[in-house]
Amino acid sequence: MSEIKLQRVTTDERNLPAFAEAEQMFARIRERAYDLFRGRGFDHGRALDDWLRAEREFNWPATELVEGEQEFTLSVALPGFEAADIALTATPRALVIQAKAKVERKDEGKQGEAKVHWSELRSTAVCRRVELAKDIDVDKVSATLKNGVLKVVARKVEKPSKPVPVAAAA
Repeated sequence: MSEIKLQRVTTDERNLPAFAEAEQMFARIRERAYDLFRGRGFDHGRALDDWLRAEREFNWPATELVEGEQEFTLSVALPGFEAADIALTATPRALVIQAKAKVERKDEGKQGEAKVHWSELRSTAVCRRVELAKDIDVDKVSATLKNGVLKVVARKVEKPSKPVPVAAAA
């Protein structure tokens, strides 16, 4: 099984290249969602629909985040990608998934026999940043790709379970 490239960052640094790319994607999605809102005549009540449509237009992958007692499990739909195409950055409060693949079409017939009229095969790149509600242990993050679904398991930071004594004020 191929491994997912995983960058573990112990601080919540926002100046990493993965965050810069995610911010650029957010900005493009935000602009497109606003354009959709404006196109409807600034009619309120469908902002989420506009945002989700803009995400889909920018190859924003379908994602599910589940919080368990001891871990977060993130599933991201990445059909057509291989493990080598995917990079994951884990910080104490965020996961950033970047995937890039180039689909090349090769003529299978003899020269001059085949003519492509249109093609939807293209380079594909996705970037998704998921903010987490609690700190994770970046050293205990794992990722697997199976049947086009990236599964990331991020263990929560274990907090001491001992009660903290409180001294009485004098």
